[in-house]
Amino acid sequence: MSLSFAQLGLEESLVLALSQQGIKEPTIIQEQTIPLILETNDVVGQSETGTGKTLAYLLPLFQKINRAKRENQALILTPTHELALQIHREIETLAKNSGLPVTSAVIIGNVNISRQIEKLKEKQHIIVGSSGRILELIRKRKISAQTIKTIVLDEADRLVDEQNLQDVQSVVKTTLKQTQLVLVSATLAPATLQRVEGFLKNPAIVRVTPKAMIAPTISHMYFLAEQRDKIEVLRKLIRSIVPPRALIFINKSEEIEKTVEKLRYHGLETEGIYGSVSKMSRRKAMEEFKHGKISLLVASDLAARGLDIKGITHIFNLDLPEDPQLYLHRVGRTGRAGEPGVAISLVAKPEVPYIKKLENTFGIRISLKEMAYGKISDSSPKKTPFIKAPGSLSNGKQRKSSTKG
Repeated sequence: MSLSFAQLGLEESLVLALSQQGIKEPTIIQEQTIPLILETNDVVGQSETGTGKTLAYLLPLFQKINRAKRENQALILTPTHELALQIHREIETLAKNSGLPVTSAVIIGNVNISRQIEKLKEKQHIIVGSSGRILELIRKRKISAQTIKTIVLDEADRLVDEQNLQDVQSVVKTTLKQTQLVLVSATLAPATLQRVEGFLKNPAIVRVTPKAMIAPTISHMYFLAEQRDKIEVLRKLIRSIVPPRALIFINKSEEIEKTVEKLRYHGLETEGIYGSVSKMSRRKAMEEFKHGKISLLVASDLAARGLDIKGITHIFNLDLPEDPQLYLHRVGRTGRAGEPGVAISLVAKPEVPYIKKLENTFGIRISLKEMAYGKISDSSPKKTPFIKAPGSLSNGKQRKSSTKG
């Protein structure tokens, strides 16, 4: 029998706040990490996507904040702008429902730094954002590193990769030695632990799932399609399925805009999130997707990292992920909290062995499907269903099809 939030040591106002959000019992990762974080231990927590890792550190963080002092007391580092904004919204919700005057600010790159400096004059308790911009503002003495009591690395495996590790280390070094470090991630590779062992102090390591698992409520399937026909096949699948809310993954961020334009050309209301687009456009795309104004969102793995949007029913892999662990992160956007989800991959013939690798890695079945006359069915064992877009030319260009199915 699991413990209650009160038994974990959380104060009544936080327990009541959770109750208002319909959260009655802690998840396993929350049950195991909340007491450790309250005791100011360094903590490394690994649990699959959608298991409540954000609240696992926010709840004890709220309790540890000295609300009587207007000073920076915690940093939450994230690999993407979207995840930073999402965490900030969770902080606002928790503060409102608990009645606790805990404040926060989002500090991310590619945003007017003068406005951020102006905002930081209010001395928010929690700063959420990207390590590069936060480091820059610490060096400008606009964020008070010496008053920071806790640093959280959310999606830690991404934050301590070769691209981000140096900035993260530099941020940690600006704070006091006794500053608590909390790392959370859906995956926890040995290489990740090796990179962070230099700045962790006897950490408690919590692994809820020794091996990263995919929710059993997700159905997996793939369709064969030539590379040049994938957009057209995707269009036909979307017209057939009419997904209420779907994420479309591609590997290269620079291809997102082109993919969005092609889908819009076929009359599909689509938005994309990627690094070069303005903050306002990214936020608009996310809000429209979240509130159901559009049903399709195109993203790369980096852009979608940590997204937690309710009601995503389908994941489309226009490109297969380069690393099997990225498949875990992609499909983890659907099938949450026991809800059903569907993951669909478009696969060229040379990529079929990779499907088998995914099946073996995660112990799942990815079924080969075919589509005819707008209907999806199991593939016939007597033939190889290779969906070819009508009007495809040998040079890869497509004629405009009059078929609406």
